[in-house]
Order: sequence, then structure tokens, then C-alpha cells
Amino acid sequence: MEMIKVMNLKKNYDDFEAVRGIDFNVNEGEVFGLLGPNGAGKTTTVEILEGLIEPSSGTATIANLDVVKDSKNVKKMIGVQLQSVNFFEQLSLYEIIELFATLYSSSINPDLILERVDLKKKRGSYFKTLSGGQKQRLSIAVALVNSPRVLFFDEPTTGLDPQARRNLWDLIKSFQKEGKTIMLTTHYMEEAEELCDRVAIIDEGKIIKIDSPSNLIDELTKSGFKSQKKIKDATLEDVFISLTGKSLRED
Repeated sequence: MEMIKVMNLKKNYDDFEAVRGIDFNVNEGEVFGLLGPNGAGKTTTVEILEGLIEPSSGTATIANLDVVKDSKNVKKMIGVQLQSVNFFEQLSLYEIIELFATLYSSSINPDLILERVDLKKKRGSYFKTLSGGQKQRLSIAVALVNSPRVLFFDEPTTGLDPQARRNLWDLIKSFQKEGKTIMLTTHYMEEAEELCDRVAIIDEGKIIKIDSPSNLIDELTKSGFKSQKKIKDATLEDVFISLTGKSLRED
């Protein structure tokens, strides 16, 4: 089943064409990456799907619901994790989840949500006391409040240390195992290669290529491309994790 479908989507800001007629679909249960340089149209595309802005033309649907005409119902089935977050500093993590649950008319237990993202021990802490990785996981916790079928992750590991980044990778993989559909934007190509079933590479408002990371790499190497860097079986990050351990050090 196609969970997300985009057809000839365009978005203009006066004379500037931010998105220039793109088409793609995301299958149910898939992790789909949207990759591109700054200003390529990634954020605009995602914001249209999230119902934050309206397209100039074209259509986008989530679970066959038009993101413009059925925006209210679409928002009930999606969860959005933002790259930069600021929550109420005078509320505890438990109270923040409780507040958002009220806003969504959700009967979810805040402790269960916090446990899901490894923050239950921090339930009584305030947002300003959290580490970068904890703040990102709290943002994900808020995105889970309405039990979404589709999750949007905007550069989820930017600025995180290797342990926190690997922890979030595992968390995203666990959401896929639960059957959730995930759309991910990232500037880290190794992250896209690790997490995504398929990626769309977008530049100057147009999608250049869509395929699995493996197929895209194979296509490049078959064209005669040779990396100037010798490929090894492990990375420096693997060395770091091996020496320091994978567990989080945030308490």
C-alpha cells in the first residue's frame, strides 16, 4: 500500500520555485529518505506533507487523504519530530507529555511514552536540564503521543555524539518494526544508508533519482567511479563505540 503519494507537486514563493513538479511515493512500513543540499526543496516538501504550508499546485496524500483538503484528519495520523525544539521550561517531562496528550485528546500513559524513548528515569526533570540527545528523544516522544501511523524525522541526529546517534538509529528501526512509515531528512549519508529502504535525491526543487542506497551505490561504481578513499570494514565511529561503549551517558 502507498502510504504517501506525491504527484506533480509545486511550491512557488513569488518568482522563486522552491519545489518544481516532483513525484514520489512512500510505501507503508518503509523508511524513505529525502536527501539534498540546503535550499534543495526538502523542507518545503515535508512541510506540505505535514500540512504546515499549502502547495501552489499538484497533490499530496497520506493514506489516501489529501493533505490540503483533509488536513485535520491527516494531522491525526502523523507524528512530527523537529530538528530544533523548545518546550515549556517550567514543566517536567511527564507534564509535557501529559499536556500534549490532552491537546491530542489522547489517553496515552506519559510514562509508557517516556519509557519508549528511554526517558522514564527523567520523568521529573525539566527540559532545560536535558542533554542534546535527550531533547531529541523528548521531541520524538511528543511525536508519538497520538499513536501516529506516519513519522517525520527532520535531521534527527544533528549535533549528537556517536552513542546518542546510534541510540536514535535503533529507535527509528524499532518504529519500522512496529509497522510505522517513516520519512527522514538528513545530511548524513551514512545515516541514510543505514536506515533508509529508499532515498530520493532532490536538488533545485527537482527529484534527480529515487532508489535504494545499495542500488544507487552499485550504479555509480558500475559507471567506473572509484573512491579516492580506501574502503575499510570499520569506521572511526565504530572504533569510538567499541572503545567507549554503546550505552548512553546522559544521567
